[in-house]
Amino acid sequence: MAKSGPGPRRPAQRTPLQALLYWTAVLGVWGLIFVVAFFAVFAVDLPDTSKLNDVTRAPSVSYLDRSGALVAVRGSQNTPPVDLDSLPPYVPKAFIAIEDRWFYWHPGFNPWGILRSQIYNMQNKGGPLRGGSTITQQLARNLFLTPSQNYRRKAQELILAMWLEAKFSKKEILSLYLNRVYFGGGAYGIEAASQRYFGKPASQLTLGESALLAGMMKGPSRYSPVSATDRAERRATIVLDEMVRTGAITEAERDAAFKTPVRVNPTLANQRAQYFTDWVDDQVRSLVGEPTEDLVVETTLDLPIQTAAEQALRKGVEAGKSQGIGQGALVAIDGEGRIRAYVGGANYNDSQFDRATTARRQAGSAFKPFVYLAAMDAGRTPADMVVDEPIKIGKWEPRNYTGDFRGPMTLQTALAQSINTVAARLANEVGTGNVASAARRLGINSHIQLDPSMALGAVEVSPMEMAQAYAPFANGGFLAKGYGIQRIRTASGKILYDHSVEKTERTQVIGTPSLQYMNQMMRQVVASGTGTRAKVPGYDLAGKTGTTSDYRDAWFVGYTGGFVAAVWVGKDDNKPMKRVTGGGAPAVIWREFMGQALPRLKVQAIPGGTYEPPAPSDPIGDLVDGIADAIGVGGQPAPQPQGPQPKVPIDDIPF
Repeated sequence: MAKSGPGPRRPAQRTPLQALLYWTAVLGVWGLIFVVAFFAVFAVDLPDTSKLNDVTRAPSVSYLDRSGALVAVRGSQNTPPVDLDSLPPYVPKAFIAIEDRWFYWHPGFNPWGILRSQIYNMQNKGGPLRGGSTITQQLARNLFLTPSQNYRRKAQELILAMWLEAKFSKKEILSLYLNRVYFGGGAYGIEAASQRYFGKPASQLTLGESALLAGMMKGPSRYSPVSATDRAERRATIVLDEMVRTGAITEAERDAAFKTPVRVNPTLANQRAQYFTDWVDDQVRSLVGEPTEDLVVETTLDLPIQTAAEQALRKGVEAGKSQGIGQGALVAIDGEGRIRAYVGGANYNDSQFDRATTARRQAGSAFKPFVYLAAMDAGRTPADMVVDEPIKIGKWEPRNYTGDFRGPMTLQTALAQSINTVAARLANEVGTGNVASAARRLGINSHIQLDPSMALGAVEVSPMEMAQAYAPFANGGFLAKGYGIQRIRTASGKILYDHSVEKTERTQVIGTPSLQYMNQMMRQVVASGTGTRAKVPGYDLAGKTGTTSDYRDAWFVGYTGGFVAAVWVGKDDNKPMKRVTGGGAPAVIWREFMGQALPRLKVQAIPGGTYEPPAPSDPIGDLVDGIADAIGVGGQPAPQPQGPQPKVPIDDIPF
């Protein structure tokens, strides 16, 4: 039997080196195919890059008052591109440390950054995409692409980033980036940002200022040193720590930056009403989007009245410093809700924190009108008799400011003299839920807790809320939500927004006879109660004082026919003042302001009820003026009354 021949020969196995070369070639071919396909798909509709060096001014926004006078202009300044060599070395290093620490080593994109972003995107499906963009990719997006977040845009960003890296040096890319990136507030580029926030050229930026600007790249509005000071400071600290970690600065340099105060001074010399402008500036973007051409915003502000408000508040806070007054706010609106004056602090250059709408402070007895309104709605009248006597609601025992009890009195007297026990009893009888409902109905939007102490103003509100919530008392009982923008148009005249188009039928929030009763009682607060220092001769006025525990907050909210103003004073750190009451400094500030504003307004008597001017001589009012003068609130000394003086409370304090 013949032997069979040898079987088929097995191919020789590749050596490790041959295998490496083989698979490298395979992967290279497939990689080349992928790159060609990638460019073929995503490079089809790439934007035109020929206008790379065209520098265009960002649109400006001009704010006008109700008569057409210029209030302020916001928008990027016409600043030339800054030379990178003219900047302190730590300026570009701050941006590299926090935005792209591998900037000098990557080819325009960071594979590890992209991988991390993809893992995040897969774990957070449905949310905004995280791109892991390098500085070069951010520049590509700012120069050529839209902010939309989708995979096609990210792919094009990658292509353009590689194109930029091939065309420009790293220094040129960094220079382009710093001159084109957006810093919020209409400031495009490091020079405009330095002028906008610090009032100096970028060549004079300190290390701390550089860290603040670099920190804004995560979100110019969210980390603005103007509107989000605390958040911006925390972000700047992270930037400085990263600079130490990457070796850009030493720990000693970081510590020195911490000890050097950064003064944010964004006010331009020819601009006024800065708190108001900040407030409406954000609203413009929400109403019409980011402007692509110059805009004109017609506001409700009245500049002469605004000036009077700023002067009165600054003067009042300055006069009250010896009593521990640190800050204040004033908001004035008309019966339609149009904001005529808006002051968020005593001095914008010193502090840009807006206390008119951002701050929430306890209202004290300025909240009591909502208690009494709920009682009037339930059938009570100003003439109803009540008794000022000890009361216990659960474990709570409210006390009066004077520490005593006065026995029988009318509800009108109880409100005028701000008797705590009566307000607490009323709220308990009508229900704190009904009191809260009345406050919300009139315009209080903040959370209202329903504990018994809410009757005495243990509710945190803003001056804006208080002004709009008192407006129904002044305008015949109609809701009047405060607003500041009347119309937005382009410089060429195209209307983009008109508040009058959105106006709906006015909502009645106070009926009769409750409106008449409330106005009757709050007139007496000014005529003979705790608010006598707010009197402006010849005008029909009403209002309510408010003082909180340990004198932490003091309010006066007052009105005439179709016009309301709310004044608050206190300290930003919520520490007590020295016996400052709502009938003292706030009432004086209110009087100073209204004395200037009322002659400009066509005000009428308060709607609802008959106005009876107070008698020429008011001994109780004179006495309160004398007490306030004695404690150094300000104003002219009152004649000293002769004989025994009755015990009259200046205001009340909830305990």
